[in-house]
Amino acid sequence: MRSMDVAERRARLGVRHRLAAATRSDAVEDVVRSMVVLHATDPATVFLSVGARGLENEPGHVEKALYDDRTLLRMLAMRRTMFVAPVELVPVLQASTADALAHKQRKTYGRYLEQSGAVTGNLTKWWNQVEAETHAALLTRGSATGAQLGKDVPRLRTQVDTAPGKPYSKPTNITTWVLVTLGCEGRIVRGRPNGTWASSQYTWAPIETWLPEGIPAMPAEQARAELVRKWLRAFGPAPVSDIKWWTGWTLGEVRKALALVDTVEVDLDGETGLVLADDLEPTPPPEPWAALLPALDPTPMGWQSRDWYLGPHQPELFDRNGNIGPSVWWDGRIIGGWAQRPDGEIVWRLLEDAGSDAESAIAAEAERLRRWYGDIRPIPRFRTPLERALTA
Repeated sequence: MRSMDVAERRARLGVRHRLAAATRSDAVEDVVRSMVVLHATDPATVFLSVGARGLENEPGHVEKALYDDRTLLRMLAMRRTMFVAPVELVPVLQASTADALAHKQRKTYGRYLEQSGAVTGNLTKWWNQVEAETHAALLTRGSATGAQLGKDVPRLRTQVDTAPGKPYSKPTNITTWVLVTLGCEGRIVRGRPNGTWASSQYTWAPIETWLPEGIPAMPAEQARAELVRKWLRAFGPAPVSDIKWWTGWTLGEVRKALALVDTVEVDLDGETGLVLADDLEPTPPPEPWAALLPALDPTPMGWQSRDWYLGPHQPELFDRNGNIGPSVWWDGRIIGGWAQRPDGEIVWRLLEDAGSDAESAIAAEAERLRRWYGDIRPIPRFRTPLERALTA
């Protein structure tokens, strides 16, 4: 069995995730493809993840790819998490994950509607009509906010109390439910936000404005195999448990997907991992590199088994729900964290000694990041202990 030690895995990470200086790119789409997808739960993460992997790019380049060229789009996918994906990968994400998610969302919201008694008659037919009217309104408008669509489609303002009799009970309209489900079904997409690149107040647009023919259908099994193949190219070698965690699929679904992918087992310092059969060549170690990655960056969130790059630093850098905050990297491992203060200063703290070369490289990255932010001051959606301490 071929062995791939921690040093080799760290070299792969630096090169394939475009964090080593020689591998960085100003082509936004190439950066996203390198990571398969970018985490987008926190809007600023998308921009900062691209910025960490480029040399001369800026937020406007990411906005151009998302909203002008429309080579990227946002969608809910693995683990019901928001991602930004290249448009050519959307059919894979839709068939492998989003279709099942849409079915689950429909069941959940349908149950709330049924229990509330807000709808009489055939609930499925009623919901389908509301979806069709909402999609038609977006086709007419081109883009709209939820509030604007609520004026076009009065049934979107239907009120439902999901926790009757509870102290936190609060009736809410179903606008967001319908929009989220239509998004999961691949019929609409989150468009340009109202505000800066760090805003989460999105408008919505019909999928036809990104993909004129809609999302091409493909078999779920084929889509899952293709997604696993792309993930292994970017994140392999890794144990099966990491694939299961990242995709959010059942173990059975993961095994069926792997049966369609040509992989071989490798030894990961005593643990068995998988790598693509045509991807066994060693990766030459790049020159030592530094990076300041944002909260929820796809690199640290790419694996469930993190000891080989995280070490003992989880308590300071993760929140209680497993979300990583801003992290400082040196040559393939996490050595600290960073934060942006209200005046724009980038401050960082090392959790281990990495030497003067590392500190000089990190300081240079911090200054580059300060310029990237400009006048924008986003607060990470998930605050972590070290990030809070640095901004106290």
